[in-house]
Amino acid sequence: MTVEFISASYANDSTDLAPKPGAPVDPAYFTRYSRTLDEAGFNYTLLPYHSSSFDPFTLGATVIAHTKSISPIIALRPNTVYPTVAAKALATLDQLSGGRVVVHFIAGGDPVEQAREGDFLTKEERYERTEEYIRILRRAWQSSEPFDFDGKYYQFKGFSNAVLPVNGTIPVSLGGSSDDAYRVGGSLADIFGLWGEPLKETKEQIDRIYEAAAKAGRKDRPRIWVTFRPIIAETDDLAWAKAHRVLEKLKANYAKGSPTRPLSDGAPQNVGSQRLLAIAERGEVQDRALWYPTVTATNARGASTALVGSPQTIADSILDYVDLGADLISIRGYDNLNDAIDYGRYVLPLVRAELDRRAVKERAYA
Repeated sequence: MTVEFISASYANDSTDLAPKPGAPVDPAYFTRYSRTLDEAGFNYTLLPYHSSSFDPFTLGATVIAHTKSISPIIALRPNTVYPTVAAKALATLDQLSGGRVVVHFIAGGDPVEQAREGDFLTKEERYERTEEYIRILRRAWQSSEPFDFDGKYYQFKGFSNAVLPVNGTIPVSLGGSSDDAYRVGGSLADIFGLWGEPLKETKEQIDRIYEAAAKAGRKDRPRIWVTFRPIIAETDDLAWAKAHRVLEKLKANYAKGSPTRPLSDGAPQNVGSQRLLAIAERGEVQDRALWYPTVTATNARGASTALVGSPQTIADSILDYVDLGADLISIRGYDNLNDAIDYGRYVLPLVRAELDRRAVKERAYA
């Protein structure tokens, strides 16, 4: 089984541990960060989106310009770019990169955040709109022949796209933990993203996604992407000591109201965050090394579950999820650049070596 690794890109040296709200793009840092991920062996890097953040299309173009093989994942909210425009923009990036681009759809899980850019649809409507959006992109990437679209959210006549992807299409990713997310992602997505939950709950979600794919009549299934925030050190004991230092800094920073990006107040509205907080109430440590105090310290804003331990413990924990069916593993830390370097040196090689060992063993007994 082939497993690929995802990170996330950061335009400056602001981190959860040392936040710099409002810091501008640091071109030298961003170039170094992108090259570090590429050289460390990451396969993908997510260019995230927030109403007050940097433009992921522009950052994605910069990643392409300074790397050789890593694939930029462009985060996209349907309310921000008309689909015919996005089809050309993504295909343009894809041509510039030689076919490396992926698009990750964010239907929108926080009504307050959505309203900041004029989006007042309900959650159900946002997923309906995302479904139309994906169908438009797929059609626009098939050929340059003009076509019409008459949907609930988008209507146009005679659109023709002369900017086609290198490989005939661009992989589409979607994430979430709601029934609507499972339905749309299971039926249409090439990749489905999950936050790091315990093994049991993760397996239940994977089954839901596969069921939705089968119900939609698909012969294939979305690839599964699971995200963690590993905290590693030379030994398990040192890693746990480090984890508690990280936790204290997170608590202090959130108490001051200075996270790395502005967030809406109150309890999270998206199902994924609600699930993480509910699991956190069951205990601090789940399974082998899945740690939940980072979830409660940040009110489950975004991917926030940590894996804690030595490189071997982290690798073994990742392999537990691989055995469930995850073949895309996202790992990003709290000290962004240094953690990415450590993951590339100590974690990725262990996971890949074990998978290679298994493959050799399977061939020997075939």
